[in-house]
Amino acid sequence: MNSLPLAVSDQIGGELPVKTECLPFSQIPHTTRLFSDFLSYAGDVRRFYPRSPHFAEWLKQETANIRYERFRRQLVAEILKRQNQQWGASPKTFENIARFRTGALAAVTGQQVGLFGGPLFSIFKALTAVKLADEATAAGVDCVPVFWLATEDHDLAEVNNAGLLNGEGSLERLKTPTQGLPDAPVGTVQFGEDIQAVVEQACDLLGASEVIHWLRDSYRPGETLGSAFARLFSRLFADWGVILLDAADPELHKISASIYQAVIERAAEIDDALLKRGKELESAGYHQQVKVTPSSTLLFTLHNGARVPVHRRPNGSSEADFLIEEKKLPQSELLRLVSSAPHHFSPNVLLRPVVQDYLLPTLAYTGGSAEVAYFAQGAVVHEALLGRVTPIVPRFSATLAESKQQRLMERYELKLTDLFRGPEALREILAGRTLPADLQSAFDQAALSLEKSLAAIRESLSRLDATLADAATRAGSKMQYQLEHLRASAARAELRQSEILNRHAEQLSHALYPDKSLQEREVAGVYFVARYGKELLRQLYGALHTECLDHQVVSLES
Repeated sequence: MNSLPLAVSDQIGGELPVKTECLPFSQIPHTTRLFSDFLSYAGDVRRFYPRSPHFAEWLKQETANIRYERFRRQLVAEILKRQNQQWGASPKTFENIARFRTGALAAVTGQQVGLFGGPLFSIFKALTAVKLADEATAAGVDCVPVFWLATEDHDLAEVNNAGLLNGEGSLERLKTPTQGLPDAPVGTVQFGEDIQAVVEQACDLLGASEVIHWLRDSYRPGETLGSAFARLFSRLFADWGVILLDAADPELHKISASIYQAVIERAAEIDDALLKRGKELESAGYHQQVKVTPSSTLLFTLHNGARVPVHRRPNGSSEADFLIEEKKLPQSELLRLVSSAPHHFSPNVLLRPVVQDYLLPTLAYTGGSAEVAYFAQGAVVHEALLGRVTPIVPRFSATLAESKQQRLMERYELKLTDLFRGPEALREILAGRTLPADLQSAFDQAALSLEKSLAAIRESLSRLDATLADAATRAGSKMQYQLEHLRASAARAELRQSEILNRHAEQLSHALYPDKSLQEREVAGVYFVARYGKELLRQLYGALHTECLDHQVVSLES
């Protein structure tokens, strides 16, 4: 890993010193080829994205492509003001809404409204949007950060839980028992009295801090997953004035009705374009993030309180029939329903960015690898409905290592990539590095002697008979493998005798690579803010360099 050119504490003078190192995504497990190629912006990937991932290269030029009606701007500004007032937004947020009203563009991000603010990367998304908006404004393009609350998603199991580390270093997953109707939008799921017990569990794990007061104030009976998330984020990002937007607002749906109607009227055309794009992605060696079929549309609708997809059923006439559950509707009837009750409809994941960019003058969207993949597919929808494909910029990605984990990493001479091999392999690595010194030395000497002897044999054989050199190489590889296998067996024997190694391996895995996933996906961001205060957010903002597209390992010093 390569160190960044300067320490964050040198840059912004905070009390919480941090160090950052870069880890290329090529070394991160499960990185897709599409995401990797987008980061390098080379070869076939260029035809799927309008801009490179380097924001500074094109931010000024992109402004000429943005068309946003003044009347729509005023309507959306009023809605944003009303929504953010409900959540107790800061004066800075209202300053940013005023800038939006008078012409500022938007750096947009968004996320599902997870319990207690969701995983750590939700915080990273907001900070990236802030950084992009600040960089654009500094370059002469007035821009404000907007966070889109995905309150219309209906997968409750994805958002009703949060992972927090306990005092022993294990990951505890807290879950709210609150339920709504099956497949109902999560923004309609309202907390009852049972949320209080879950909040107190979180407070016990987090300890005394400002954050526990925010959690108690946000996650309380009567609030929803969406409103509680918004109240918490309003406090977390008060200093930056992040503008929050609840996508489920009926007034926003009213403005978006023309997009929904266009999706219905041009359903066959859009579906054909998406099917063609899918084939193009696959022929280039990339994956499709969303499965598209000849019956797909880009809309959901509410049916008996549940969010269900609208399907297309071509019938050979000038109009297509549409299906909502088992009910068949002609196009004209579906258009009438959209016109009379647009709030009963919502976009799917490929249409959502288009709706965002219709409601907002989006300079850039920032998201993770999955969203980068959505944009490759959905670009054809952007082009068809808006005549412009919004650029996407990778969000900040990082693993935060606290002092305890740093000491263990140094003690065992570990890198984060060692953890990617999984808990079992990590335990063996730790055991291997704590073998008795004389045994370690004996293995090391044996390995050196074997390599030296093999090199001499290969050289002599190549003079005798060149064809035997390859045989010697193969035989040598087998001998080296057996030696390493014996070393691993010794390490396992040591492991069986040492409970402390098991504990250290578990602590490192839980904290830095929990459930074989990046920490930012499993551990709630409030855990770190509770431990280090809002100063941590300022330090992470300083560590966030939009020109750095690697995963960063951030060392926190308490």
